[in-house]
Amino acid sequence: MQEMISQKVRTLSPEIDPLRMGMGQTEADLEKPQVMVESTFGDSHPGSAHLLCLVEAAAAGVRSAGGNPARYFATDICDGMAQGHDGINYSLASREIIADAIEIHGMATPFDATVYIASCDKGLPANLMASGRLNTPGIFVPGGVMDAGPDLLTLEQIGTYSAQYERGEITAEQFRFYKTHACPSCGACSFMGTACTMQMMTEALGLALPGSALVPATMSELQFFARRAGRTIMELVRRNIRPIDILTPQAFRNAIIVHSAIGGSTNGLIHLPAIAKELGMELDPELFNEINPKIPHIGN
Repeated sequence: MQEMISQKVRTLSPEIDPLRMGMGQTEADLEKPQVMVESTFGDSHPGSAHLLCLVEAAAAGVRSAGGNPARYFATDICDGMAQGHDGINYSLASREIIADAIEIHGMATPFDATVYIASCDKGLPANLMASGRLNTPGIFVPGGVMDAGPDLLTLEQIGTYSAQYERGEITAEQFRFYKTHACPSCGACSFMGTACTMQMMTEALGLALPGSALVPATMSELQFFARRAGRTIMELVRRNIRPIDILTPQAFRNAIIVHSAIGGSTNGLIHLPAIAKELGMELDPELFNEINPKIPHIGN
């Protein structure tokens, strides 16, 4: 294992040791690989409100493998809550702000690696973009999808029911039932929108543990994946495997193939090229047109 950047900066900034010890860290902790556990946890929407338990599980995995974790938070916003008013104008801008915040977190006090935890539309691609900017060993924990409501009711149908109610086609009580049952748990909205699409993209790109992008947010198995990610990041540190080693042109091609097969959100055409750009690659939108006709859809 090459010399860790966290140890280099300790010699340049003697204030780091006492400041970290002020948080209860020991001198032994300071000698360990320093791992940032970055997430979009916050009470902003169901896709992020449950992530703290995954943060703690990932941090425990880092500790068990000999690292010293530090929790950082760059909370995202919800496109669903932003719809229908001026808030939607802040949606794509929030992706850039979150990526900037994570870059600041990772560079102001350099870390040796990062565990990224996110679930939703702009927070997840922002974390992927930041991983390319930092280009230190990184691993992703997708936050999972929420449960579906009765008869596979999802948030996606609420707009239709709202219009039906305004036209007098359903009663106020029926509309109330749909609204109160569309989001029965935490997690990303349960349809193949941007959130679920980008969760699957993290695995298709090779940055998430195999199988982790398919675990519902309500299953305890997701915490096992988070703990395992914390342990695995330490192996990536030892082997100095960085995002640029994983996010190759072939990896992006694989992601586009998966995107086509699952009938993923068209916002993939916004986010995948933005992620590639952070690694110095240009992902031509025509590549989607080249691949899509050749791939059978396994999802509607």
